[in-house]
Amino acid sequence: MGLVKGIQDSYRIAIKDLLEFERNRIGLIFLFLMPFFMLIMTGYIFPTENAYKDIPVALVDLDNSQASQQLIGQLQAMNEKTNMMEFKDAASLENAKTLITRGQAYGAIVIPQGFSDSLSQGKQANITVLSDNSIPQVSMVMQGIGSQAISMLGAQRAAMEVQMLSVKANQTVNPAAVIAPYKADIQGTVPGDLTYFDFIAPGLLMMIVMMGAMTGIPRAISHEKEIGTFDGILAAPVSEMSIIMGKTIAQTVRGFVQGIIVLIIAILVFGVTIQGNILLAFALLFLGIFSFIGLGILLTSMADNEETAMIFMTVLQFPMMFLTGVFFPIQQMPWFMQGLSKLLPLTYAVSAMRKVMILNAGLVDVLPEVAILLVFGAIMLAIAIPVFRKSMTP
Repeated sequence: MGLVKGIQDSYRIAIKDLLEFERNRIGLIFLFLMPFFMLIMTGYIFPTENAYKDIPVALVDLDNSQASQQLIGQLQAMNEKTNMMEFKDAASLENAKTLITRGQAYGAIVIPQGFSDSLSQGKQANITVLSDNSIPQVSMVMQGIGSQAISMLGAQRAAMEVQMLSVKANQTVNPAAVIAPYKADIQGTVPGDLTYFDFIAPGLLMMIVMMGAMTGIPRAISHEKEIGTFDGILAAPVSEMSIIMGKTIAQTVRGFVQGIIVLIIAILVFGVTIQGNILLAFALLFLGIFSFIGLGILLTSMADNEETAMIFMTVLQFPMMFLTGVFFPIQQMPWFMQGLSKLLPLTYAVSAMRKVMILNAGLVDVLPEVAILLVFGAIMLAIAIPVFRKSMTP
């Protein structure tokens, strides 16, 4: 009988919290808008296959020879097919640097004096790729595009020369096999061309759910203490465990709804495909919320008011955004940051969700992450319950 009453009390408290949130129109609007804006911003800010098109590049011909003009013509013809660059003529190297300084060009391709002489003497002819290295990301893009274009033009010239030699030698030669005897067959482990957003979508999903669950707890506990409604709950014939369970259920439902919103936006707007089992993805969503609820209750119970609780949440959430592989691969971080990431539960939630959504992983494949999240959530709840009970004692 006591168990049934406890379940009923937990249910009523959960319904009460959900109804209070439903009446908070501003909070309800932001429940939908926050994940929408976050997905929209990250989806369009971070690179996609069309991110680097029509990049303004200054073109400088200091050799003014037939060979340099021929190279420029080949470069422009190649660019008409790829649309990687938008050329701007520059009379000198200083003029090109001025265009870069004023933000009118991201870099420059410079054909130096002596270019044609080097070719006629059978030497390698240098071509300078000038980049704006004040912005490392832009500099890397410019260097990559410039080097790729020059390599392609070099391969075309080499193919022509090999073809001419083969004609003179009266032999049939495949120029491509001579210039590049090895060819890489690049394949992915999953079908289709994945974008950067496919990488960050699972992490964003778990991060938004984590932030929603943890920021909702101070409202559900500390705010009620401040306005006095929590005293009414304590005065009612309701056990402390029912209060904890009711508020946990309410935040879990709220977090799950927010997660569904994120998934729908990611699928409809950005074309994200869930390669794995959708039910397993939902189960991981629930598990991620469960692993953070106890931590949120613990921090809220230790805070004197809602403002302090929110500060606790912010201090904890901020490093988790960058150390758990949501936006950047953990493997590229320094060793000490990789060590810190292993201590954060969001790391394992993101890893498991990414494996399921992108790599079509099954339950067996994510068992280590599932076990860590279950153990962490259980430990946090075991610690949070007595702390919460103590905080309710006058």
